[in-house]
Amino acid sequence: MATKLTVRARRAWVDGRFQPAEVEVRDGVITAVRPASGAPRGAVVVPDDAVLLPGLVDSHVHVNEPGRTDWEGFDSATLAAAAGGVTTIVDMPLNSLPPTTTADALAVKRAAAEPAARVDVAFWGGAVPDNLGRLAPLHAAGVMGFKCFLSPSGVDEFPHLSADQLDRAMAEVSEFDALLIVHAEDPALLHDHGALGPGYTAFLASRPAASEESAVVQVIEAARRHRARAHILHLSDGTALAAIRAAKAEGVAVTVETCPHYLSLTADQVPDGASEFKCCPPIRDTAAQDLLWEGIVDGTIDAIVSDHSPSTVALKRAGDGDFGLAWGGISGLQVGLSAVWTEAQRRGIGLATLLPLFTTGPARVAGLAEAGLIAVGAPAHLCVFGPDDAFTVRSGDLFHRNPISAYDGKNLTGAVRRTWLRGDVVFDITNGRTGDAPAWRRAPAGRLLTRPSGAARDDAA
Repeated sequence: MATKLTVRARRAWVDGRFQPAEVEVRDGVITAVRPASGAPRGAVVVPDDAVLLPGLVDSHVHVNEPGRTDWEGFDSATLAAAAGGVTTIVDMPLNSLPPTTTADALAVKRAAAEPAARVDVAFWGGAVPDNLGRLAPLHAAGVMGFKCFLSPSGVDEFPHLSADQLDRAMAEVSEFDALLIVHAEDPALLHDHGALGPGYTAFLASRPAASEESAVVQVIEAARRHRARAHILHLSDGTALAAIRAAKAEGVAVTVETCPHYLSLTADQVPDGASEFKCCPPIRDTAAQDLLWEGIVDGTIDAIVSDHSPSTVALKRAGDGDFGLAWGGISGLQVGLSAVWTEAQRRGIGLATLLPLFTTGPARVAGLAEAGLIAVGAPAHLCVFGPDDAFTVRSGDLFHRNPISAYDGKNLTGAVRRTWLRGDVVFDITNGRTGDAPAWRRAPAGRLLTRPSGAARDDAA
């Protein structure tokens, strides 16, 4: 770990606004944030065409290790995160084997992550029919909350909850003030029955927006009834925001996230057979996307997170691009900010509007008090972002384990140039894409995070 670092920037994201700042780091912790003035005094100087940001937070990442490490593992996922400016991820309880539904399974997951994590990693637990009534021990073991599905998850070992089971789970987590995070699609309104063919229209029709709206209302009603905390995952249907706005105004403890692919891609851009675009809920039309952007601007949406859910190329291409048979998940952890910023510029929306949703927003959802901040006492997680840096995404150049992504070939504006984790460089674009692995790639230094909020344990110590 670097013992001393000073970073100066004309535009640094501090206290919710861009301002000149000099950030001093000692032993991995920010010890001073002061106005940048006078001589650099040996500081790392951020170029004037770039900005200094806190490390981003992504509270929705499927790492899949152990058990399905050929889909993605902690080494590849966290390197991709660092290249995208993300210094803290929260791993989902599936699609690893075993799923994180018991304290013992959490221990297995932590053992897999500890030697490989290149950024900080926290963990969600799972709420499934078989562990209802026994969630407290998993909470006590350190998960940040509990993930459940209201429709089939896609893997048999992580079954979904019925409406009655959702009510039981909500009542249970309210007893110890835990968070229930919900994949909200109503299975009664889904029409996915195996093979659908290569046309995207049939897949989109199989998972209508009405399914999300119905499930969101179910979650809100259960949270209201039990005075519980609930979070709506990966919202693709902007129409459902009306119910969420009303619930928030009423005082129901509900938050909501959306994802870069819903904000930057639309259904009419999906070619036949391009199953790399398949995700659940699906990428919808421009009208749905416009409503999501309204939710970004008016503050209804709390976080923008990747829902990085990769698989092997063979699974993503199953059935020769049949949207009913291919694995559903977008590989986008590395390019999320770039994709959203590119679309935001087209809409005339400033970077300052986005940044809370990539930093403090997901950190609050996950209960990570010190993440996503440039502040005295916080870990020195920082990144340099060039808002005008243009590049073309090539899936083979990304650090994800499998070279397939819905963003392949996309021309994006805005790139992460450098990322620090506790004051040490964990990504630098000048040597991050080609050639032999540079020194900063050879020694994973991420920590495994647990509750209480922001607490961390360095398992290597």
